Amino acid sequence: MDVNTLGVFLCYRACVPHMRRGGYGRIINLASGAPLKGVPFFLHYIASKGAVIAMTRGLARELGGDGITVNSLAPGFTLSENVAQHEVHRRQGEITKKSRAIQRDETPEDLVGAVSFLASADAAFITGQTLVVDG
Repeated sequence: MDVNTLGVFLCYRACVPHMRRGGYGRIINLASGAPLKGVPFFLHYIASKGAVIAMTRGLARELGGDGITVNSLAPGFTLSENVAQHEVHRRQGEITKKSRAIQRDETPEDLVGAVSFLASADAAFITGQTLVVDG
């Protein structure tokens, strides 16, 4: 909870005053697809990432008039280097892969295009949204 929820809040608190002074900003949170699916036995995680989605929507309403957009990405199970080191995570990745339309591992690099878009001028009228990136 401290990292996923409080950490996001503290980042807002530190960055928003600077963005307001500049009259512009892009905040892109890393949420998760898990709270949208209701993953069992993972309540602490889905609650914390669900809070990120709620903060995204609320802060977007607060900051829109300041030229600041706030959006979230909701990746699926992502096979990062750290995750790949653990057998239990590799097994979960295999299960997850079978349920995807694009049946391969999701990697951190798969999020780059979505982040680039949300940070760009092309996304200037998109705020308060959660973009699911899960193949």
